[in-house]
Amino acid sequence: MDAVEILKQNLAIEPDLQSFIDFVLKSVNTLDGNAFAASIALLGLLEKLRQDRVGLGRPITVRLLLQERHLFAQWEQSEQFRVASFHELPRPERVAKLRADMESSVALVDPEILLQRNIGMMRHFDESRANAERELEMLQQSLRRRQHELLETIRQAETDALTGLLNRRAFDMKLKQVFLHAMRQKDSPLSLLFFDLDYFKDINDEFGHQFGDAYLKKMAGVLQEIIREDVDFAFRIGGDEFAVVIFADYPLACDKAKRVLSLMEHKVSIGITSVNRGTADALSLEEFIRCADNALYKAKHRGRGCAVVDVCKSSMDGNCQFPCTENERSEVSSLRPNERSEVSSLRPNERSAAVKI
Repeated sequence: MDAVEILKQNLAIEPDLQSFIDFVLKSVNTLDGNAFAASIALLGLLEKLRQDRVGLGRPITVRLLLQERHLFAQWEQSEQFRVASFHELPRPERVAKLRADMESSVALVDPEILLQRNIGMMRHFDESRANAERELEMLQQSLRRRQHELLETIRQAETDALTGLLNRRAFDMKLKQVFLHAMRQKDSPLSLLFFDLDYFKDINDEFGHQFGDAYLKKMAGVLQEIIREDVDFAFRIGGDEFAVVIFADYPLACDKAKRVLSLMEHKVSIGITSVNRGTADALSLEEFIRCADNALYKAKHRGRGCAVVDVCKSSMDGNCQFPCTENERSEVSSLRPNERSEVSSLRPNERSAAVKI
């Protein structure tokens, strides 16, 4: 036999609990049950309801069910709690009248109880909101902590342990990003400088690796000194090989290279190339790197301790003028006169390939 619902009531505060207990006792009496035995059972029901936090501000629906000769209370996901049993099966007409009376009684709850229920529910909602805000703040703190840990992990993965500069992994990633941006935005020039410490192996062999490490750190300090913090990048890309990415055209890159040569006592070879408005759209990242690498090779070939700038991208190789009219690099004129005369003194085919600082 299916259970018959005698009563359904939302219990939000303590007076609701007391009201529900009264309704249960009335139901037991109406159906000729044992009120004394039901009262003992209701003590257990009250304890169970309070354990499940019924009556603490959150409305919880409790149902009173009649199944054959037994009366049960049930709420949420709890099992049925038996509150009374009857010797005989209650007559259907009496059950129907009881249901109607209970429905009317629930609808006419004391206004004072309604007010208390509303106050209790508001308090419960306020507490729930405060708890939710605390949990959200804890989640945000945890997220910020994890983000910081992630950024620190990435930073460590991209940092050279000896010098503190960015490493080869960071070089490959960041150079690609800034190169593609510079090729899209030709009004944002970009220069790449390669550095190679001259005769570093001989220095290591003669003075030892500890001295060699200190020499590498000195070079790293010089590079950090010449770049603009949070703008340009300095990398250690190999044993004694370094690179710098500067967001400027080659005249500024030349000035930076001169500064490095001075601080390192002309014991470093430097190759420079740039991307600007005059750069061909077809230039690839690999070609860009190769230009700087070739310029570095020329610097080493010319006796080391100098910098070579890959300047001319013109097809007029061997017939170029100074300054370069093909690339409209009028900025070259900002070099000091003695430097401009040095450029002019190069043979035509050399001028088309590089400027020697």
